[in-house]
Amino acid sequence: MLFTFPDVVTCAKNYYMIPAIGQKAPDFSLYDSDKNKVTLSGFKDKTVLLLFYPQAFTGVCTKELCAIRDDISRYDQADAQVLGISVDSVFTLAKYREEQRYNFPLLSDFNKEVSALYGCLYNNWILDMKGVSKRAAFIIDKSGILSYAEVLESAGDLPNFDAIHEKLKNLSI
Repeated sequence: MLFTFPDVVTCAKNYYMIPAIGQKAPDFSLYDSDKNKVTLSGFKDKTVLLLFYPQAFTGVCTKELCAIRDDISRYDQADAQVLGISVDSVFTLAKYREEQRYNFPLLSDFNKEVSALYGCLYNNWILDMKGVSKRAAFIIDKSGILSYAEVLESAGDLPNFDAIHEKLKNLSI
């Protein structure tokens, strides 16, 4: 489902808003799989594609991230930095990145703060897991403005990559 306006998401008695398209994207700092701190605002003058995914080593997440890995030149040509975000630990993400040879950073939102900030956190996921990132895609343009938002309720669905590629193409013109 593509959102073009703020949407309220309930999680653990808190209300989280999906950021509004056309507004400044919420800034954040997270550690990557190499234990480096990565800050969204550190990508000034670069388009950023944030891909939230539920968990490393799962089938659909691996399919999604491998598709990005195998098509990274398309994102490079659009001058877009891809960042994968999940609630997995940096240690899990390091092994996942190594095994799958991902060529973009994987960020650990272990404390679930950024997933909540972007309105993409499951209250309950499979096997009674709470606080797992929903599959979601956000594009932040070079001036830090949110220009695309897609939050999926079903973890089995993939983002609309045709729409993402079209948006990135239009932003790089």
